[in-house]
Amino acid sequence: MNSHTRQIIYVLVLLTVPLAAWYFVFVPRNSEIDRTNQAIEERESQLKKINEVIATLGDLEKAVQEGEAAIKRVEAKLPSRRDVESMLEQLWQVARRNDLTVKSVKTLPAVSSTVYRELPLQVQLIGPFEGYYRFLLELETLPRITRIFNMQLKRTQSEGSRSEEEPGHIIADFELSIYFADEATALAWNQESAR
Repeated sequence: MNSHTRQIIYVLVLLTVPLAAWYFVFVPRNSEIDRTNQAIEERESQLKKINEVIATLGDLEKAVQEGEAAIKRVEAKLPSRRDVESMLEQLWQVARRNDLTVKSVKTLPAVSSTVYRELPLQVQLIGPFEGYYRFLLELETLPRITRIFNMQLKRTQSEGSRSEEEPGHIIADFELSIYFADEATALAWNQESAR
C-alpha cells in the first residue's frame, strides 16, 4: 500500500467516526430531547389549565365552610323524632286560629334518607278559603321544614243543594310532609363526614 492510499483510508476513517457518532449518539439523543421537551410543554399547559380552574373557583375552603354552615342551618330546622308531635300540635293550632277544622289525619309510612326522615301525612281540612290561605301563609313562616303536595280543593256544597256550611267554605285534601332528624342516622353520618 502506498502512502497515498493510506491517506485516503485515514481521511475516510476520520470522516466515518463523526458520521457514526452523529448517527448512533446524537440522533437518538436529539429525538429523546424532543420527546422530553414535548412532555414538558404538555405538563406546562396542564398546569396552566389547573391554575385557571383554581382561579375561577376562588377560595375553595371558604366555599366549603359556607356550604357546611348552610347544611347546619337546614339541619337546625329539622326537629328530632320526639319533637314531631309538638310540630303537629303547632300545625293544628295554626289551623284552629284560621277557623279550619281538621277532619282527618292519616299517617303514611316514613321515608328515610341519609340524614333526615320524611313523615308524610294525609290531611283533610274544612273551613273558609281565606282561613286556608292564611293557614298556608303561616305554615310557610314556621321555623321547621314542611312540604305540601297533592293538594285538592273542593267546595263544601254542590250547586242546587242546601248545606249547613257557609258559602266560601272548602274541603282541602293534601299531603303534608314533615322532615325530622333521625338521631342515629344523623350521628353516623356526622361521624363519617368528620373523617
